[in-house]
Amino acid sequence: MKKVLFTLMALGASCTALAQSSVTIYGVADAGLVVDKDATGNRLTRVASGVASGSRIGFKGKEDLGNGLSALFVLESGFNIDTGTSGQGGLLFGRQAYVGLSGTGGTVTLGRQYSPYYLALRDVADPFVIGLAGTASNIMATGNIRVDNMAQYSTPTWNKLSADVAYGFGEVADDNAKNRSLGGAVHYIDGPLNLTVTHHRKENVAGTDQTRNSLLAMRYDFGVAQANLGYADNRALASVKSNDVLLGVSVPFGPTKVVASYIRHNDKSNLNRDAQQWAIGAYYALSKRSDLYTGYGHISNKNGATFVVGNATDNGTGNSGFNLGMRHLF
Repeated sequence: MKKVLFTLMALGASCTALAQSSVTIYGVADAGLVVDKDATGNRLTRVASGVASGSRIGFKGKEDLGNGLSALFVLESGFNIDTGTSGQGGLLFGRQAYVGLSGTGGTVTLGRQYSPYYLALRDVADPFVIGLAGTASNIMATGNIRVDNMAQYSTPTWNKLSADVAYGFGEVADDNAKNRSLGGAVHYIDGPLNLTVTHHRKENVAGTDQTRNSLLAMRYDFGVAQANLGYADNRALASVKSNDVLLGVSVPFGPTKVVASYIRHNDKSNLNRDAQQWAIGAYYALSKRSDLYTGYGHISNKNGATFVVGNATDNGTGNSGFNLGMRHLF
């Protein structure tokens, strides 16, 4: 009888080892003072949520299935800390919601996810990481921040190269091409260098038009400073074309990090609605999880261009913006 019990206990321990799982609760609480100013001098001052990073609460989990295979999921909900309301139009898990499998052959995920193009712009090209008044999204196309109904495959790294391929199903009954999204990215990462080439294509609901965005993004960490570069080519229809150039830098000084960027938008249409953005910001770390931040951005619009200075959550209302706030990660 004892031998049977020991055998059952050993089998149970073995099954537990093969099916180890973990679930993590995480989030960001971010609130700050935002001052917008338009070209005529009108000001709007307010308390805003998610100025440096969108406020959120998330759940992520991973289960070891054995033989190098794991199941994973992410459920992430955005909220507005200044009012307590839900973000992303009130969606329950509007920031991210996906499930997938990961193994030696790569990772496959299904659900509402960030597009590869947006992640390259946020994590590689933009020193503001799509936050504060200097966010690159004020001027540059984000290529659909999140894509619904998306299937994505991410390859393992081979000789410092990796890639992502994504397809967002349009789910229009009469035509699979309508409303669909296609995207991908190729990454070369070698120590301090991150070089990413990415493309995003989005069909409209009627299937009569599409937008195409291509981006070369680079980040290089020199130790004493980090340099960022982005070059984007944007197309919609035959006559709507533009390109963007981003130059950025971030410099740490003990607990303080200073970031700055310059973006030039070149409108190649007959309207020639060009724009330029200059921005500077700083973060002061109170601890590993809490920091204070400030930022300022200014956009010069030409020939009727209407770009405004926003931040990680708000679109903004003027061509100048100032931020001062606090962020806590948990």
